[in-house]
Amino acid sequence: QLRAQNQVLKKGVVDEQVNSASLKEQLKMKDQSLRKLQQEMDSLTFRNQQLAKRVELLQDELALSEARGKKNKKSAESSSQLSQEQKSVFNEDLQKKIEENERLHILFFEADEQHKRLEAELRTRLEVLETDAAQHQAVVDSLTRKYMDTIEKLQNDKAKLEIKSQTLEREAKDCRLRTEECQQQLKNLQAALGTRLEESLCIINEKVPFNDTRSNRYNALNVPLHNRRHQLKLRDLAGQALAFVQELVTALLNFHTYTEQKVQIFPVDSATDTISPLNQKFSQYLHENASYVRPLEEGMLQLFESITEDTVTVLETAVKLKAFSEHLASYLCFLRKILPYQLKSLEEECESSLCTAALRARNMELHRDMKRLTAVFEKLHTYVSLLVLPSTKPEGLLRTNYNLVFKNIATSLHGFHNILKDISKHYSQKASLEQDVPTATQKLVTTNDCILSSVVALTNGVGKIASFFSNNLDHFTTSLSYGPKGGTDFISPFSAECMLQYKKKAVAYMKSLKKPCADSVPYEEALANRRVLLSSTESREGLAQQVQQSLEKIAKLEQEKEHWMLEAQLAKIKLEKENQKLKNSLSGHLTETTQERSVLPNVAEQKKETTEKSPREPVKSTIFSLLNINICLLKFLLCQAPDADSREDLIKNHYMARIAELTSHLQLADSKSVHFHAECRALAKRLSLAEKSKESLTEELKLASQNISRLQASKMLNDRSYEDQLSMMSDHLCSMNETLTKQREEIDTLKMTSK
Repeated sequence: QLRAQNQVLKKGVVDEQVNSASLKEQLKMKDQSLRKLQQEMDSLTFRNQQLAKRVELLQDELALSEARGKKNKKSAESSSQLSQEQKSVFNEDLQKKIEENERLHILFFEADEQHKRLEAELRTRLEVLETDAAQHQAVVDSLTRKYMDTIEKLQNDKAKLEIKSQTLEREAKDCRLRTEECQQQLKNLQAALGTRLEESLCIINEKVPFNDTRSNRYNALNVPLHNRRHQLKLRDLAGQALAFVQELVTALLNFHTYTEQKVQIFPVDSATDTISPLNQKFSQYLHENASYVRPLEEGMLQLFESITEDTVTVLETAVKLKAFSEHLASYLCFLRKILPYQLKSLEEECESSLCTAALRARNMELHRDMKRLTAVFEKLHTYVSLLVLPSTKPEGLLRTNYNLVFKNIATSLHGFHNILKDISKHYSQKASLEQDVPTATQKLVTTNDCILSSVVALTNGVGKIASFFSNNLDHFTTSLSYGPKGGTDFISPFSAECMLQYKKKAVAYMKSLKKPCADSVPYEEALANRRVLLSSTESREGLAQQVQQSLEKIAKLEQEKEHWMLEAQLAKIKLEKENQKLKNSLSGHLTETTQERSVLPNVAEQKKETTEKSPREPVKSTIFSLLNINICLLKFLLCQAPDADSREDLIKNHYMARIAELTSHLQLADSKSVHFHAECRALAKRLSLAEKSKESLTEELKLASQNISRLQASKMLNDRSYEDQLSMMSDHLCSMNETLTKQREEIDTLKMTSK
């Protein structure tokens, strides 16, 4: 459509350009003719000037000749005849020149006026054409912009579609491969299922005594598939129906109660006079309406409570529908009981002296409406009692008639609604007429308003019920009639009850088998914390290795501890022996005891060094240097200490302090080395992960750059193809415009020739 509009507008622009060009040519020709006329006018004015000068010369000559004639009367008399002839010739010539000049002036004036008028027309036409051309140019510019946007959008769409087609081709290729795989799997599965089917048939024929689905009687005991959505939908519909029935019950109670009040005050007020025995009996029956109307709500409530999520709700299992049907039957009996009294009361009201003809007509209309109301309740009770039969006497209603019963209930509800609308209309007219009665009181007006409001509420409630039932009629007909799998229906209410018991047992068994799933980490959270998990597992491995190394060290230290305990006991024995020797010869052997005591730590250190298998050589060198320093210090202390006990305590304390210090340094160095080793392992793991991510990102970058280059190449190709198409379209449009102009010219020439 846009292309067609563009062609039409381009065609109009070309036509306007051709018209403007022709008008410009005409204007140029008119200018040329105007210039020619101006040149002719200039030549004529020049000639007129020459003629005027000649006339002046002739007049001067005439004056001279006249003067000469006065002097030379004689010569004048002789030549008067000749001058008279010349004068007449000059006068004729002058007259002709004057007439010609006048004619030329007139022609020039007319040509000038015509030229000015034509110039003004052409200028106005040129302005109009220029404005039209500007408007057309603006339209063309806007359309070109619009078309360029459209073309750009189409190009983008084409690029997207090409990308989509490529992806779809890849997907189709994948799908073909998958279909081939699936076909192969299908063949394998068919072969496997064939073998399993044969085995199953053999097992069934050998082990299964009978098939319960072949018999409707036994199949009715099988539990059907549980449709939770169906149950929830039915419960929701039952809840809505309960709310509508509650509104209906409230409206019926109000209607019967206000009707009882109306009977007490019209046509005779019971406060001032005695009403008729008929109205007294009618009022007494109306007073009992609650005992018949309230059970309707209770029956619907029981039906709603019987529909739960765990049960199977069909007409065969809806046993509570019978209670609602019985309550509806009791209310129908109540309506039948009060109907004759209501009709007689209306007839008695018509016979009253206060009743006018219009009021009598309204009473007779209500008379007919009350009969119709009781009849429609009888219809509803009949159809509801039919729906009760599948749960009490299944042979009383066939499954094929369920749909018809539901449709009849829907039509009866709509008829009920129409009857109530007629009652509301007639009662409103009756109430307006009763207000005009001379004996009408405010109590009567208020009671009529209450009755009218209750009738309106009853009409609205029944309308809601009718629309609700019609809207859900398909659901009722399809959902309230399903049975066990493979069977036609439930055979009897007893089989339906047994099926429900089996269903409860099956649900209890499934609940006993159901076990809660253990808590686990969500997939998204685990994926987000993958690196932390890897590093934590690495640190856990490092810590496990540290624990293993620590356990090995503890075992070695325990061995060393036992070794040193033995060494300490040996040293203690030697010390006791030396003490005894010292007691015997304290002064003589002082130097020998000091040398032995100095040798003992050296021997112990040498044994310790041989038992240790640590690979730390720098630590050994430092320990040896410290021991040499300690030996020098001990020699100095032994020289200073006079007593042997004090020297032993001093040596012991010094070595214990040095051992504790060296042990703390060694443990600190071990912990630092282990910590650094774990950090190095974690950093190495992170470095490997980073390198892997770097490689994946470089691959993605390469793919992205390849996609970008491919898209750029496809874009350039699309641009070139679209430019070629646009140029071809413009050339084609120009050729079409030329052919159209030629055809128009031919048509114009043919029209001219035909004229």
